[in-house]
Amino acid sequence: MEEEVEEEGSSPKQSRPQSLSPSSQTIRMSSPRPKSPRVPNKKEETESFWDKIGTLGRKKKVKEVQEFQTEGQSAIDLPGSPFSMDVPPDDYMLEDNEERSMIQPHSLDDPKLKNLVQVLIDWVNDELAYHRIIVKQIDEDLYDGMVLHKLIEKLTGITLDVPEVTQSEEGQKQKLRVVLNAANHTLGLGRYGQQRWSVESIHSKNLIPIIHLLVALARHFRAPIRLPEHVVVSVVIVQKRDGQLNHRIVDEELTGSYDDLGLRCERDAFDTLFDHAPDKLQIVKKTFEEKLHNVTQAFELMLDAGMVKQKARPEDIVNKDLKSTLRVLYGLFTKYKNADMDVKI
Repeated sequence: MEEEVEEEGSSPKQSRPQSLSPSSQTIRMSSPRPKSPRVPNKKEETESFWDKIGTLGRKKKVKEVQEFQTEGQSAIDLPGSPFSMDVPPDDYMLEDNEERSMIQPHSLDDPKLKNLVQVLIDWVNDELAYHRIIVKQIDEDLYDGMVLHKLIEKLTGITLDVPEVTQSEEGQKQKLRVVLNAANHTLGLGRYGQQRWSVESIHSKNLIPIIHLLVALARHFRAPIRLPEHVVVSVVIVQKRDGQLNHRIVDEELTGSYDDLGLRCERDAFDTLFDHAPDKLQIVKKTFEEKLHNVTQAFELMLDAGMVKQKARPEDIVNKDLKSTLRVLYGLFTKYKNADMDVKI
């Protein structure tokens, strides 16, 4: 009994770790068996092969397009070229001997060109206000022929036998061809005349031929607008010859010199004198005394011509008095309104 008590009072012995059975060791140490690779069937191998062929073909096509674009860019950005511009890739896709033109970027920022475009837009919108047509960009809104169709009918008063709306590209070109033929006939341009616009150039949204056409129509129909004169832009003309792209830069005149009625007039010696040597002329008397002297002399000439003495004074005319100016003008009108009739009699 004592021995048993001592054993019970003694400190507990550390428990030994239990040994694992062979079966449990096998369970803990074992790892998942790797799966054997699945062998693809013949159909998957065939699809993979054709997919690879298609990928190679696409890469080759992309590479050819990139090389062609690089060739086009190098043709434009040659050494000595005064500009560098980003041209859409579609502009490089030219047939042999085909050419395209585009305005240089710095010319697009010309205030005179912007003014010209805005004046033309306002004129077209005024003419087509009844149809509730609003043009915002002449290249984007006029290329398909719909707006030009309405404009030609409005200006000429004739009805063109074309559909109102055409969605297909071929239909748009056919409609544009009829509209341009009517415009050329109205402007007196022959079929083979030197026209600055064509179906292809307008349908490709080329700004230059569209402006030329609108300016010609505005001048012909005496549009009540004042176009800026001597608008000149720099144009890049790209042409493909023997598979190579070549370019040249020219100055394109969009408007010239016009008289007050909108008619184009030839330059004479006075135009040259005013442009190149204005300092040699005393165009307008600037001082009050000089102006008063001229008006006083005009009053004396009117008296010599048999007109009644004016109520207005020369000083009133020089001081821009409206009532006095109208009195003088009415006196001149009353004196000479029947001058042509008297001569005929």
